[in-house]
Formats: sequence, structure tokens, C-alpha cells
Amino acid sequence: MMDETYTPESVTREEVDAMHGPLVLDFGTNWCGWCRGAQPHIRSALATHPGTKHIKIEDGPGRRLGRSFGVKLWPTLVFMKDGREIARVTRPSGAAEIESALARIT
Repeated sequence: MMDETYTPESVTREEVDAMHGPLVLDFGTNWCGWCRGAQPHIRSALATHPGTKHIKIEDGPGRRLGRSFGVKLWPTLVFMKDGREIARVTRPSGAAEIESALARIT
């Protein structure tokens, strides 16, 4: 399922670490040009993985979840499976690199 907008933190690191199955954390902001430019690639890649949970998290200074993952650039996609980080893609330029990371968690 593809969320359309980045929302303020709605989950904690503890909740993320306890989640089962494939998960993509998508850190960015709604006003970020890089984030907006990457959305078609993210949407395209996730369309072929309907069982993968996708959470878009508004990031910025002092945002705990982003800091706990060491996010420095937007968008940063963190690919997790059963609470463990398996892959990471920062500022994707196409769907292929996202699809490659998704293949590692599904």
C-alpha cells in the first residue's frame, strides 16, 4: 500500500523493530524536490510488491526515528524484514534500485 504524503512520526523505533514481514520506511518531506521526484519510482516498484508495508515518515531536525536510522539525505528508503534493516536506498534515480532492494526483503 502506497501512502501519498509524508506524515509526522506515527511509529516509534521500538514498534518498527517489532514489525514482522517486509517493510519500507520512506524518510523525507512533502516539500522536498528530491522526494517528489522519487515518488513515481517508489510507486512503480511498490506496485509489484503489494504485501510490503510502506510507511512515509516526515523527517527533519530532532525527529527521533530518522535520527535512530542515521538519515541524512532525503528521500532515504530503509528496507526491513522482521525488524532488521536489510537494505537502504538514498535519493533513488529509478525504480530498478528500489526493486532490487525490495527483492531482498520479499
